[in-house]
Amino acid sequence: MADSSFDIVSKVERQEVDNALNQAAKEISQRYDFKGVGASIEWSGEKIEMRANAEERVKAVLDIFQSKLIKRGISLKALDAGEPQPSGKEYKLFATIVEGISQENAKKVAKIIRDEGPKGVKAQVQGDELRVSSKSRDDLQAVQQLLKGKDLDFAVQFVNYR
Repeated sequence: MADSSFDIVSKVERQEVDNALNQAAKEISQRYDFKGVGASIEWSGEKIEMRANAEERVKAVLDIFQSKLIKRGISLKALDAGEPQPSGKEYKLFATIVEGISQENAKKVAKIIRDEGPKGVKAQVQGDELRVSSKSRDDLQAVQQLLKGKDLDFAVQFVNYR
């Protein structure tokens, strides 16, 4: 029988992020505490730009956006937010959505699987994802449970289970 396998990826549904951003923008436009402070959130190329007239306000905008991401099932580990920077009379904060597993993170995950996972499970890096294969499907499920229990500094999903 051929080996069973699955891929470990770090991807984000772009439409869900867009929906969360639109919900956050709508809430910011309607909330009383954001009236007249120039608070906004929008796409700026590949980045998300948040602006307001005070540092605390721009952090509040980020907080609203994060809560909308959580409600839409997107891990906050996929959001890389910078620090608020003064820009004229207002503060700006840029955030990016991180996708793909870097080489060093893929090596960390492969090492965890090698050291703590069941014997006979192989992990190999393929671009920005990691292919995990084994003869036993139970071993693969054990690896998934192991990785879910780990506090990795990036979001992971398991796809192509066969």
